Amino acid sequence: MADRPVNVVIATDCGSTTTKAILIEKVGDVYRQTFRGEAPTTVEAPFEDVTKGVLNSIQEIEELSGRKILDGEKIITPANGNVGVDIYVSTSSAGGGLQMMVAGAVAAMTGESAQRCALGGGAIVMDVLASNDGRAGFEKIERIRQLRPDMMLLSGGTDGGTISHVVEMAEYISAADPKPRLGIGYKLPIIFAGNKDAAKRVQEILGEKMSLEVTDNIRPTLERENLMPARHRIHDLFLHHVMQQAPGYKKLIAMCGAPIIPTPAAVGDIIERVAKKEQINVLGVDIGGATTDVFSVFQKVFNRTVSANLGMSYSISNVLAEAGLDNIMRWVPFDIDEQDLRNRIKNKMIRPTTIPFTVDELMIEQAIAREALRLALTQHKMLAVGLKGVQQERSISDAFSQTASGQSLINMMDLHLVIGSGGILSHAPRRVQSMVMMTDSYQLEGITRLAVDSIFMMPHLGVLATVNEKAATDAFEHDCMVYLGTCISPVGVAKDGEKCVDLKISGDLTVNESIPYGELKLYKLDVGKTAKLEATPARGFDVGAGKGKPLTTTIHGGVGGVLVDTRGRPLVLPTDKKQRVAVLTKWAKALDLYPELKR
Repeated sequence: MADRPVNVVIATDCGSTTTKAILIEKVGDVYRQTFRGEAPTTVEAPFEDVTKGVLNSIQEIEELSGRKILDGEKIITPANGNVGVDIYVSTSSAGGGLQMMVAGAVAAMTGESAQRCALGGGAIVMDVLASNDGRAGFEKIERIRQLRPDMMLLSGGTDGGTISHVVEMAEYISAADPKPRLGIGYKLPIIFAGNKDAAKRVQEILGEKMSLEVTDNIRPTLERENLMPARHRIHDLFLHHVMQQAPGYKKLIAMCGAPIIPTPAAVGDIIERVAKKEQINVLGVDIGGATTDVFSVFQKVFNRTVSANLGMSYSISNVLAEAGLDNIMRWVPFDIDEQDLRNRIKNKMIRPTTIPFTVDELMIEQAIAREALRLALTQHKMLAVGLKGVQQERSISDAFSQTASGQSLINMMDLHLVIGSGGILSHAPRRVQSMVMMTDSYQLEGITRLAVDSIFMMPHLGVLATVNEKAATDAFEHDCMVYLGTCISPVGVAKDGEKCVDLKISGDLTVNESIPYGELKLYKLDVGKTAKLEATPARGFDVGAGKGKPLTTTIHGGVGGVLVDTRGRPLVLPTDKKQRVAVLTKWAKALDLYPELKR
């Protein structure tokens, strides 16, 4: 699709608590994000009209920019001088976002494919049903009734194969007769993306009770996955069914110059575009108060997962439960009583909007973030496995063992860029703290570039890209991305002080050093600057060219600089508390992570 000619854009993201608006203007030949406004989201009582929050956030931009955008409750289009905008676009996760249930014939095959499809479409997957999931029929029916999703995705069976399992799942859905979460008196949308031979029978079972849409099979053969047609249907139904039921959305849809997209789908879209444009592998994370979303593009294949129970405020106790107290304690660079730490975590859960007041509190919160990020990536790796995309075909025996084989697409040594977003990463008091949090939790390998989203602008740019890709990518490159720098992480294990890697860096940074094992070092290399790196690892260590083999590449600067991490992979911290606190303090001081660390 050709870019629509626009010079001035207003974009909003209607979140569950805050509606954020940004103004993007063409300055010369380049699009720049110029002003930002925000207001509380107004989906719930007493307002029950999402457009009120949207108009309030746009009014803030009007005041800051001096540009007249609103005429009462109407957005003035097109732009004329300092009045109006050329287009208004929006994303939304207000009202809890898009909540879906998926059903497949076999849990490890079509069930998993359906889950990948729904997650990629921007949904939170409430449950995955399958004929072999170990639940009795009445339990499945009860579960569907209980959850009340916004939408369901039914898949199963390869084209031309057996239809009995898919029909059985359709009958369970029919017996449950679930009512949608929002709206009264309208039918629950259900997408059938399974064996085409079963479509007629599924239509007979569900056609009367539900709003049934039939699309291409997401697993036409055992060796192939075809997720895009069903993903497009999810977006369409989200807009035309689910959004229409939420308070005020009909007005919002009428105001927009392009279809509204679920917030996570828009973030995924911009990450996919960046990976495609730069021809690189990208990992993106959005760590929020209640959930952590992980996005990846590896080997040109996009994946997204939602860790619905890992967050930094509402779900912070879940992070403690899943990670265990010891795993959180291992990142805290001072001695703290276990009960004290538990109490601090519970305090955050019951007062979710508070921010750290002291350096100690900040260190604890960043320790918890490391574990939330680590667990979310582990979950992501489990789903981004096996058979992927139409490009890759595999043997039938491989397809059957896709989960058991555990062959994740996520290979940290092949990763080029990590993008972090969410308050704990985007608003860390020192940018180097974000660098180290991501390095610690993801255990980066080889040469990896790191960045954060400055003000959580990715959703706005994802929806803008559907209208004008140049405007979206310009603003992404210049205003959204805060490049932190490059991390150099040799993979291998040795004893502290033994030789690990020789570094020769030339250009905008000059280094000629041998770095021993067990160190963290930071070299200053500013944003926009590059340098030539010649890294020669010691025997048994790999920086990306193979064990003991030298690597020559270009590295990029950032607000943090060049981080050299010779702590080994896997990264193992001392089990003795005193030793661990000493080594964490040494690393923190080496990078000046926390001011006044006098312990």
